[in-house]
Amino acid sequence: MQDFRHSLTGFGVSRRRVLQGATALGAAALVGPLGARNAFAQPKKGGTLKIGMAHGKTNDTYNPGTWDNAYAQVFATARNGYLVEVAADGSLVGEVAESWEATPDAKVWTFKIRDGVEFHDGRTVTPEDVIASIDFHRGEKSSSAAKPFVEPITDMKVDGKNVVITLEAGNADFPFIASDYHLAILPSKDGKIDPKSAIGCGPYKVTNYEPGIIAEMVRHPNYWKTDRAHFDGVQMLSILDPAARQSALMTGNVDVIDQVDLKTAGLMARAPNVKILKTTGTQHYTFAMDTRAAPFNDNNVRRALKYGVNRQELVDKILFGYGEVGNDHPIGRSNRYYAADLEQTSYDPDKAKYYLKQAGLDSLDVSLSAADAAFSGAVDAAVLYSNSAKEAGINIKPVREPNDGYWSDVWMKKPFCAVYWGGRPTEDWMFTVAYAKGAAWNDTFWDNERFNELLVEARSELDEDKRRAMYREMQELVRTDGGTVIPMFASYVMAHSNKIAHPETVGANWTLDGFRALERWWFA
Repeated sequence: MQDFRHSLTGFGVSRRRVLQGATALGAAALVGPLGARNAFAQPKKGGTLKIGMAHGKTNDTYNPGTWDNAYAQVFATARNGYLVEVAADGSLVGEVAESWEATPDAKVWTFKIRDGVEFHDGRTVTPEDVIASIDFHRGEKSSSAAKPFVEPITDMKVDGKNVVITLEAGNADFPFIASDYHLAILPSKDGKIDPKSAIGCGPYKVTNYEPGIIAEMVRHPNYWKTDRAHFDGVQMLSILDPAARQSALMTGNVDVIDQVDLKTAGLMARAPNVKILKTTGTQHYTFAMDTRAAPFNDNNVRRALKYGVNRQELVDKILFGYGEVGNDHPIGRSNRYYAADLEQTSYDPDKAKYYLKQAGLDSLDVSLSAADAAFSGAVDAAVLYSNSAKEAGINIKPVREPNDGYWSDVWMKKPFCAVYWGGRPTEDWMFTVAYAKGAAWNDTFWDNERFNELLVEARSELDEDKRRAMYREMQELVRTDGGTVIPMFASYVMAHSNKIAHPETVGANWTLDGFRALERWWFA
């Protein structure tokens, strides 16, 4: 895998430009075989895109605080607009916000709201809509997954065409936070949004939605981005079974699929009507332990489990080389403060036995829940993990869970389970969403006092060297004390028919062109 580590100065980007909305932190995507053939084609309008996705739940809703799977997230970006957008090259560009700037301490941010952005019902987006949309995720009664990273907001006000947001402390990464898929800009009434409404200001408007089955949309005729939204219509299908999903593409029943079964990716690539597309970013696969529950409440047990997994074997046999070994923290090589010098945790049965003894155990018996809904090959990964751990006296019983309902009935419910994460473009964002004390998606329920202190301090630290040192220590804390086994970082591997065209550079921050394929791609 190419090493994408860069600093701001490496990109020739000054701190002043960061604060004015001209960041360039991301990495160019890696386009798979044949993908570049489409690079120089001129986009054209027309046709109905059919896309088959590996996620989608029957209890998915329009509530922006609940979007927790790739189907819901792609559906959200297809119908909604956001203050800012992470471009395919990783830079930030304005969307509903035309521009933004901050005070020198990065504590007060001013977003200028773009003229002429229209909701699907004809209303014009206003600064008041922006405030109501963000405010939905705030407050004691909020159950939104975005609550942890909007909680630092102490005040929001309208100043003409501007929205002025004041934070409790400086945060140089705040514009990236504003791009989060939960923070859709929705129409408001009397200072409130309707979380049951399908109306957005994005490229497509909804005509039919059956959660967990299908979403149908048509192009928003007054979408302000005239060079986007090329399809006349879109059908999003939830096809959880990998074989069925790939069969649908091969037979022409869908045009695009995500999460290609890596076991058959090579075979698919040889089909004359199919193209494989891969991007490498921050996506990682994990085994999450509930640190509140025995035996996982003992860090010696957690460390034993981390030394009991053969990471390279998982990369070779589950990812088929489409990824790299992980080191039990969620920060990838494309992140700005990736700690490349941390000692790699590797498969070591003797060390695993040592930590079991430290826990007062001669052996360990645990169950590991998995389903391919977590990630493609998750059940097989659990079996391989079980096999490698046996040598250390760790008996892992893989439990195959149903794909349907995995995210509502297993994740954060069972004490040890397989999980996929798309990662986040900044360290603070990733840590805040999934590792901070009390975060809605802290799926290990981990609470480390030193980590939580550093999280707050690093967010407002403006000295580059000090901030880097803080994030290094945080990565080490997660690696050595956290409840997450992160054996591998995975490429996003997708496939599409040869009738689909896309830009040369495809976003690597999320699957399907940063969740934006429906807006950025077209029929050749």
